[in-house]
Amino acid sequence: MTTVVALAGYAVLVGVAVPALLSRARWAHRAPALAVAAWQGLMATFVVATTLAVYHLGIAEQHAHNGIVGLLTVCGLVTGAPASGSEPTLADVLALAAPAVIVLLPAGWLVRCSWRAHRARQRHLDLLTLVGEPAPEYGATVVDHEVPAVYCLPGRFRRVVVTRGALDALSEDQLRAVLEHERAHIQGRHYLLHLVTDAFSRAFPGLPLARHAKEQTALLVEMIADDRALRFHRREVLAAAMCEVAAGRVPQAALGAGGTGALIRLRRVLTPQPRPRRATRLGILAATAAVPLLPLLVACGL
Repeated sequence: MTTVVALAGYAVLVGVAVPALLSRARWAHRAPALAVAAWQGLMATFVVATTLAVYHLGIAEQHAHNGIVGLLTVCGLVTGAPASGSEPTLADVLALAAPAVIVLLPAGWLVRCSWRAHRARQRHLDLLTLVGEPAPEYGATVVDHEVPAVYCLPGRFRRVVVTRGALDALSEDQLRAVLEHERAHIQGRHYLLHLVTDAFSRAFPGLPLARHAKEQTALLVEMIADDRALRFHRREVLAAAMCEVAAGRVPQAALGAGGTGALIRLRRVLTPQPRPRRATRLGILAATAAVPLLPLLVACGL
């Protein structure tokens, strides 16, 4: 029972308390890629901790003393462990089914969200075939729409889309800056991060970690793309371009240069802050890698 309490307490801490602290951490906007990794680590450790807590709560008495070894043995992943000498009971089956559901629920939602996003992208690609005009000089497709907007459709048949309104509103340098922003999304495969957080939020609705992870990841990947654009373009150029396309709406499953938290990003672009010190970055990275392992250590050690 001590193990159950420790794991449940850890899951509550990660799922409820830590997200509010991380979402307000000052270093996150100065190192967005590291912050994205931290959110991914929190989601992973929440699933591991919750799964192990449910397992230890419901495991049959003949397997309880084996702890995590018992779980792996019953699953067939470990051989040579002590056996109870009796056939599995209904309680044994339920003890394995409950934690399995916790693991399979976000995995199932990930498959469903991926399929829905793929279909949405495919529908829009079909539409672009009819109404879009290739613009090889920009590596993009132009659509005849008066509202300035620039966005990308990620995935296998990736495409950067620019509206006619954006071509009219943006200078050449501004257009190049937002195009670089969109290429950063494509090359970084940021849509995968959106899929993971979307699936997690659907699997655990109402959980603060799910809500914060989805909101913050959407903002942080835009910051990552902003930083990529700033390698090649001046800050005032990117800021002006962001203002022009901020009101543009993008289709489902697309990533737009206006993006999430445009005002926060605009302030960040115009008033740059130094990156966290190397020791701080290494410490955060080490903690991010360690947190998914902590529940396993608790399960094995208590």
